Amino acid sequence: MIMPLTSTRISPDWPCQVKTPGSYDWERSAAKWLRELVPSRYGGYPVFIRHPVLLARHAQIQVQQEIRVARTALQTARADLPGLGLHEGVIEHTIKLYAAEVMQLQHIARSVRAVTQALMEANRHP
Repeated sequence: MIMPLTSTRISPDWPCQVKTPGSYDWERSAAKWLRELVPSRYGGYPVFIRHPVLLARHAQIQVQQEIRVARTALQTARADLPGLGLHEGVIEHTIKLYAAEVMQLQHIARSVRAVTQALMEANRHP
């Protein structure tokens, strides 16, 4: 279904894997991208297949949880990692990795919000 663009604007956070809202098959591309963000079993649930906005909601929750995990790992790394017998260089590299992961996950969270908003608008204007 081709939907005319209304108030949906492509944000800088719009994922490149998802077609522009209103274009042919864009909702399918959104659902495919969202399925990559959740544990695989969720992507197969019929309710999520029929209602991508529910899949988007679950992806939001999933990504927020991943952000919490990455932040915890980052915040506790300097205290916990020396006890594992790791070399200081490995610890520093790991801290940088966690910091980069938090940033990447925050970007993904913004992308999920943008896709969710577009899916909600598409549901309002069938």
